[in-house]
Amino acid sequence: MLVHPNFDPVAIHIGPVAIRWYGIMYLIGFGIAFWLGRLRIARAKAGRVTAAILDDLLFFVVLGVVLGGRLGYVLFYKPGYYFSDPLEILAVWHGGMSFHGGFLGVLLAVWWVARKHRLGWIELTDFVAPLIPLALAAGRLGNFINGELYGRVTDVPWGMLFHSPGAGPLPRHPSQLYQFSLEGVLLFAIIWTFSAKPRPAGAVSGAFLLGYGVFRFIAEYFREPDDFLGLLALGMSMGQWLSAPMIALGLALLVWAYRRHGKV
Repeated sequence: MLVHPNFDPVAIHIGPVAIRWYGIMYLIGFGIAFWLGRLRIARAKAGRVTAAILDDLLFFVVLGVVLGGRLGYVLFYKPGYYFSDPLEILAVWHGGMSFHGGFLGVLLAVWWVARKHRLGWIELTDFVAPLIPLALAAGRLGNFINGELYGRVTDVPWGMLFHSPGAGPLPRHPSQLYQFSLEGVLLFAIIWTFSAKPRPAGAVSGAFLLGYGVFRFIAEYFREPDDFLGLLALGMSMGQWLSAPMIALGLALLVWAYRRHGKV
């Protein structure tokens, strides 16, 4: 059995200001996405997207991730709690972010930038999709450092004992690292390679939606369901229910993209 290192969630103290590892991971994620975007532009893989558009896009995507992630958590996971105490919605330092909410925020940000620069929305989502997985990987490392979103109880040799409240004295799957590997590293390798060659409009976006949805759905079998929700209908977690539409939409988008170009 392994034991979680029990990292201090605060990386740096500067007077009364505490800089947390999770915030640093967010910054690293945005930095990686920006660097990959510049790399795609330099390699002429970005279509009509320029460096100036990427700069604009990064600003609005940051807003989309933070606002969408927070509001998504409020609406998808704890609406009753937050509606009874609306000011708590602003207390982001208490934790509570939703990938699916952040993803919707990103889609809205991409739509706004595409409209502003007179680009096609799908054209811009195809550019953004390969930039996302490694940013997600950075976020999952932040979850692991915090010892949060740990996995279900297990007897596998790499089961890990977490010190977090609610984890108990039993070894659990280090599901944050599973998600880091699947939704982050592996998905990046697939989407980056897939997008390296010319594809029909919408194909790269569809591949991302399908890949993330499938990998997240699988990882949820090892991740401990939220204690205030548990498992929902059909024995599926909230993460799986939110991922299912992504899988369906990704498949539909891939079929549409290739049929539209007469390749299926």
